[in-house]
Amino acid sequence: MELLNHLVADADQETLVKLAMDGLRRTIVHYGHWFAQVEHQLGLEKALELEQEVWDASAGTQLQRLGKTLGFPVRDGAPEALHQLPRETLIELLKGLGVNWLANDGIWFQAVERACGMNDAKRCNDSCWTRYSPFEAARTKALLGLPENGGLEALKKALAFRMYALVNRQSIEDVDEHSFIFRMNACRVQTARKRKGLEDYACKSVGLVEYPYFARAIDPRITTECVGCPPDPHPEDWYCAWKFTLGE
Repeated sequence: MELLNHLVADADQETLVKLAMDGLRRTIVHYGHWFAQVEHQLGLEKALELEQEVWDASAGTQLQRLGKTLGFPVRDGAPEALHQLPRETLIELLKGLGVNWLANDGIWFQAVERACGMNDAKRCNDSCWTRYSPFEAARTKALLGLPENGGLEALKKALAFRMYALVNRQSIEDVDEHSFIFRMNACRVQTARKRKGLEDYACKSVGLVEYPYFARAIDPRITTECVGCPPDPHPEDWYCAWKFTLGE
C-alpha cells in the first residue's frame, strides 16, 4: 500500500474499478504507440520482429500478475479457463472476438467521420490497413507455422484465419496453378447496410491496400488484382473479389 499515493489508496470502489479498466486501456494504447514508433523509426520488418519478442516477454508476465491478484491460473500464456472450455464455446468466443474487432474498427471510422468528414475517415482507414494487414499476416504465419515464400497454398490458409473470416463468409476458386480468386460472399458491414436500405459502402480504396499488403506479407512474389469491389457493380453472390497470382 505504501507504493500508492494517498489519493488512490483512499479512492472509493467505483473510482478504483474505473482506474483498473483504464489501466488496461492505457497499457493497450501504450503498446500500440511503441509499435507505431518502432515501425516509424526502424521499419515495419523490424517492428514485427520486435513485437513478437515483446509480446512473448510481456503478455505472459502480465497475465501471471493478473492471475495472482484475481485468483485464476495461467497455462501456456493463457488463462487456464480458456484451455478448459469446450471446443464449441471456444469457437463462439472467437466469433465474438471477431465481431468486437469489426465493431471497434467501425466505431473508429465513425468517430473520425463525425469529427472530420468522410474523406479524412477513409484516409485514416486506408493508412491503418497499411500497418494492420502486414501485422495480421505476420501473426497468422506464426500461429500456423507457415513457411517463408509459402506461395498460394500459404495464402489460402492465411486468408481462412483472418479476423474477417470469423464474421464473414468467403470462398476461393482456383484459376490455374499460378492464381486463384478470393470472394467475399457475405460481408457483415455491407449486409447491415443493405438491411437499412443503404447503398454499398465504397470500400475499394481500402481493399486496394488491405489485400495486396496481406498477400505480400505472406509471400512477396504474390500480386493482387481487384476483380470487383464496391462501388463497382457486383453479382448477388459476392461483394468483392480479388485475384492472387504467384510470380517468379
